[in-house]
Amino acid sequence: MDEVPGSRFKNIFKKLFGSNGHPLEEHILEAEEEGELEKDEVSMLLNILDLDEKEVSEIMVPRTDMVCAENHSSVEDVARIIFSLGAHSRIPLFEETKDRIIGQVHAKDLLEPLLRGMGAAPASSYMRPPYFVPEDMSLDMVLSRFKKNKIHMAIVQDEYGGTAGLVTMEDVLEEIVGEIADEYDEERPDEFVVNKDGSLTVSGRVTLEDLCEKCALELESEEVDSIGGYLAAMAGRIPHAGECFMIDNMKFTVLEADERQIWSIRLEQAPESQTPAE
Repeated sequence: MDEVPGSRFKNIFKKLFGSNGHPLEEHILEAEEEGELEKDEVSMLLNILDLDEKEVSEIMVPRTDMVCAENHSSVEDVARIIFSLGAHSRIPLFEETKDRIIGQVHAKDLLEPLLRGMGAAPASSYMRPPYFVPEDMSLDMVLSRFKKNKIHMAIVQDEYGGTAGLVTMEDVLEEIVGEIADEYDEERPDEFVVNKDGSLTVSGRVTLEDLCEKCALELESEEVDSIGGYLAAMAGRIPHAGECFMIDNMKFTVLEADERQIWSIRLEQAPESQTPAE
């Protein structure tokens, strides 16, 4: 049986440092203080050790934000979804409802039929079997499954067998190394930008502490650290661009968001006629 990354690193550290009663995290932080490890290396090592404590439900793309295609969609239909929506290169196919995922189509498998003028052919003819994982599976186990089965995307199922969301290899790796950007990703805004109309554009990753200090707000949460996470917690999901939230005497408008997080938000003084959110 394959050994999962988190367990493997823990075993290595135990052999190196022995059983002296100190948590492995302390050894890593001590190595940083002594200059033996860089800050980025420390962050990745700590993230690896945390993989077995995080569940796939914490990082998955929720069902409501999944980009899918119906089983009767044509090759051209699915190709258009991938191109126009900037979706993952793998698209799940479902029958009647997202609870019945029957397969997944890889973008590169559509190239041949498109080049042959077979865009009207059913995309299901080129689909691959789906792979399922439970929503309470730990991230180290998910990563191990991806590696063992040579797959890059899995459908996440809830306790009743319904579709809770999906997770990709990139989602898991980003929990270790941080956001993975490519040449197609748009440049993200600075943390704080003052607009000409006096409003403020902030990154969704700005911490509540920094935002409160800059804008004289009082926002607290025991579950999230960023303003993007705070608004998502208020909505119970990842809000879409254009959604607004009233907090105290401020209006928060989501400017940019994807299926996983809020990227930018506009803050402005709320009109007197609008009631602040509780």
